[in-house]
Amino acid sequence: MREIGKRGFGESEELRGLLLNPHLRQLLLTIDQAEEKSSLMKKYMQEPLFVEFADCCLRIVEPPEKENILPE
Repeated sequence: MREIGKRGFGESEELRGLLLNPHLRQLLLTIDQAEEKSSLMKKYMQEPLFVEFADCCLRIVEPPEKENILPE
């Protein structure tokens, strides 16, 4: 398993841009403060902005494999 530090999340311009969105920030605060985080996460996975944020985080944690690329 690869180690994730500043290099992953801290260097992502896409993630930084998403986190500037006040609506997303409010969603994240609400999840953080909720007692029923699991059910709230299910609800928020219907929100395109939250899904975009989650996908961005997943791409940082596990970048997509470069499949079907021929060596030069």
